Amino acid sequence: QVQLVESGGGLVQAGGSLRLSCAASGDIICISAMGWYRQTPGKERELVADITSLGSTNYADSVKGRFTISRDKAKNTLYLQMNSLKPEDTAVYYCKAVELFIGTIWGQGTQVTVSS
Repeated sequence: QVQLVESGGGLVQAGGSLRLSCAASGDIICISAMGWYRQTPGKERELVADITSLGSTNYADSVKGRFTISRDKAKNTLYLQMNSLKPEDTAVYYCKAVELFIGTIWGQGTQVTVSS
């Protein structure tokens, strides 16, 4: 069993910054891709950014140039640095990992609220 625990969410003013973390623990053999997704009420969960085991990154157009995803493979930890935050970035942010033998795992989510 593998668990993902997100942290770093909170309330911030527009233009501010937050850094999200996602720590993976448990019976980890090999985690390939990891990513951040977000969801607002009534909408589908959407990709924010993801990163492969080789470090290739992919971003949603809405966050390009403002958010940076990174990963510490030794610590099995994923990060999302969010700068120049906008009210429309308000959402619950979820961490996702793809473990080689277990499959897709989701964290419990962390709330990010950006006030105008």
